Amino acid sequence: MAGFSSSKALSYSSLLVVFLLFSFSEAREFAVGGKNGSWAVPSSESQSLNKWAESTRFRVGDTLVWKYDSAKDSVLRVTKEDYTNCNASNPIEQYKDGETKLHLDQPGPYYFISGTKGHCEKGQKLVVVVMTPRKHLGISPAPSPAGEVDGPAVAPTSGATSLQGGGLLTLVALGRGV
Repeated sequence: MAGFSSSKALSYSSLLVVFLLFSFSEAREFAVGGKNGSWAVPSSESQSLNKWAESTRFRVGDTLVWKYDSAKDSVLRVTKEDYTNCNASNPIEQYKDGETKLHLDQPGPYYFISGTKGHCEKGQKLVVVVMTPRKHLGISPAPSPAGEVDGPAVAPTSGATSLQGGGLLTLVALGRGV
């Protein structure tokens, strides 16, 4: 490895850490149902939009995109109760533009039904559960002082100088120049 200095190793390690931290948190855009034109009455239970949503992980920052004929349909964001009862009379939000984009800005469930009479009862509805954002290694706040910790302090052992299974932890330490 002639010509490969420790400073280059630190640079590559730093880049790897940054890539790992940000690649897992990138916001994504999802076509509802996995493809355009899926906002419709499903032909069968297996074609239900909820089957698609159950197999997809949504995170805060992601965007849902509906494409539909605005002359024939709309998207209503509703409460859980209105979703269950297919009640379109009191939506939280109503979209009629034919190409609706909704930014998922908080964790938890989002409930949607069709605004066309009778479509919700035939299965044109969707529940999307948005995951809580993960805390990433190296970005969390500093630990509390020892006097404020709940529980007993753990004394270091003679083997405390070695890292076991800490590959990513080692990269983080190298990236910080430690």
